[in-house]
Amino acid sequence: MVSRRRIISLLICLTMVSLVGVATAQTPTEVRIGVYEPMTGAMAAGGQMTYEGIELAHEQKPEVLGLPVRLILVDNRSDKVEAATAVTRLVQKDKVHAIIGSYGSALSMSGGPVAQAAKVPVMGCSPTNPLVTLGNDYYFRACFIDPFQGRVMAQFAFDKLGAKTAAIIQDVAQDYSVGLANFFREAFIELTGNPKAIVGFTSYQTGDRDFTAQLTYIANAKPDVVFAPGYYADAAVLVTQARSLGLKMPFLGGDTFEAPEFIEIGGKDVEGVYFSTHYSADAPITPASEEFVALYKSKFNKPPNTFAALGYDCYMLVLDAIERAGVVDPVAIRDAMAKTKDFVGATGIITLDANGDATKSAVVLQVKDGVFKLVDVVHPR
Repeated sequence: MVSRRRIISLLICLTMVSLVGVATAQTPTEVRIGVYEPMTGAMAAGGQMTYEGIELAHEQKPEVLGLPVRLILVDNRSDKVEAATAVTRLVQKDKVHAIIGSYGSALSMSGGPVAQAAKVPVMGCSPTNPLVTLGNDYYFRACFIDPFQGRVMAQFAFDKLGAKTAAIIQDVAQDYSVGLANFFREAFIELTGNPKAIVGFTSYQTGDRDFTAQLTYIANAKPDVVFAPGYYADAAVLVTQARSLGLKMPFLGGDTFEAPEFIEIGGKDVEGVYFSTHYSADAPITPASEEFVALYKSKFNKPPNTFAALGYDCYMLVLDAIERAGVVDPVAIRDAMAKTKDFVGATGIITLDANGDATKSAVVLQVKDGVFKLVDVVHPR
């Protein structure tokens, strides 16, 4: 017959074994960082450029807190529903500790609530619409936001190009385009002091290929400049058709114009187009900028682009937060992210404000001789 003392001893041993087993299960053997970017679909070029930067950063810093970092990429296919599904998979199946993504504000706005509900922090590379982080304390971003970007281009048109009137052509299917169009409109009217300075405002849908009606309307309005903040493929076709119809005024856009495909599709017709973006290899801002340019050129044998630089910064920002948190715990990582201040990145000095948005400078590039050339640097004020 087993004594009472022996039974108690056995129960204590079993409890200790159970606790050790739980502790072992909860001790991470790796840090899992999920990435949801558009690797296929209409926004694939942006996602692919971003992931180049993420991979490059991972090669430079493959460990954190003494643990290997594993990148887990899920293609969101440039689709809002797929974006939410991608984040769901990353948090439920892959059990990631943090997420990077996504190119495309609408995609980020679809994935954001899923990450917030799961309490997994996300660092956005280039989603510039203010609504991406608004009300979501688990979403942050390394880029500036559209109110600033819209003012940058309105100010550039007014100060540098001498424009007194402007027309706007927006992609009504994209939150990014609609938001940026409105911020440009507000800033341009304020700068000119003329409530009728926007002489034309029209729309199209993603994937449209005939812009005759919109461009005829714009031609009749005779603006000094046209602001058309769509995605690169549609924008290139739009500008090409504008030139074929004889519209010679400057065309302006936002950061989504910065893709090789914009020039490949538009050719000589997009020569002279201006757009705002986050970074230029021609104007390294920090020592990290110079290091990134050298690393990127060595690996890819071509000059770096904005989205690769933002991807690089996002990965480094996530690891910086993990190091400051001191533990591999999503909530602790989120809290550390929220305290990011004066981070020296490839795209500049990054401080995250109360909304999780980066405060940083913008640059204006122009298509010249078939490449993107720096023409201005604009600081927040």
